[in-house]
Amino acid sequence: MSLAGKVAIVTGSGRGLGLAYAQELAARGASVVVNDVDQQVAEDAVASITAAGGRATALVAPVGPTETARALVAAAVENFGRLDILVTNAGVLRDTVLWKMSDDDFDTVVNVHLRGTFTCVREAAIRMREQGEGGRIICIGSPTGQRGNFGQTNYAAAKAGIVGMVRTWAMELARANITANAVIPVAATAMTETVPFFKQFVDAAARGEQMPPFARRVLGFGTPQDVAGVVAFLASDAAAGITGQALGVGGDRLALWSHPQELATAFQDGGWGYEELGEDFDSLFGQILQSVGQPMPEPPAPAADAAAKVDRR
Repeated sequence: MSLAGKVAIVTGSGRGLGLAYAQELAARGASVVVNDVDQQVAEDAVASITAAGGRATALVAPVGPTETARALVAAAVENFGRLDILVTNAGVLRDTVLWKMSDDDFDTVVNVHLRGTFTCVREAAIRMREQGEGGRIICIGSPTGQRGNFGQTNYAAAKAGIVGMVRTWAMELARANITANAVIPVAATAMTETVPFFKQFVDAAARGEQMPPFARRVLGFGTPQDVAGVVAFLASDAAAGITGQALGVGGDRLALWSHPQELATAFQDGGWGYEELGEDFDSLFGQILQSVGQPMPEPPAPAADAAAKVDRR
């Protein structure tokens, strides 16, 4: 399970979930390229890793452009000699409902999350294939990409696209012994502390308070550190046989998300026309139509005031 001798890139790793991933990988022995858009934040992240005995360097650049992806791979090779692990975590939010979402709102989120994941994975895959020793690609998704969320057209599209790309890359990179998996985290982060339902849980985590069982088990919600272990595991040799999967993790919960699949089928000689659909659709599929959004269970009575404290991004 040791990552000694491995080299990792973690995008968006100056704070929050990304920092937790970088720190965990370093604690397991990997050398880490930290990435952020803020110089001081990136330097502080590196300092936290080196102070704990790890090895890290920083590259300050926005994720999305191919130039950034190439610079990240170059930083790994120039500083540590190789590249074995890529974690694509960088992201931004521009939340608003469909009819108010601007082109810039949409393009900004898709550029960082979706294009940024694509460009970084492409450059990492090129390097890993040249090395000929396999590798690990770990892409960060979201429950929003799996089930949708009000006010997040751009984010849902990008995160769903990431999981779709992961399934494709798992096939394309298999012969090179490079695995590709998605992690769907549920954790308190600064990115979503403004969401009213989640805020109190996020604030509690910031204060270092223990979250109640309702949060950690029923909601599957916890701290960034609760997610980091899964990322490190997927980066290890122990996960060599796991690829093309989407693993959900948060608090005390670990889950395996299903791939989309047909729930039921029906046949009609000559195909399905307007009249046939009108007559038969409800009886065929009406009882199994799928829900949208992430269902949120009612909290137990003692925790009623704490229900507004969660982050599902």
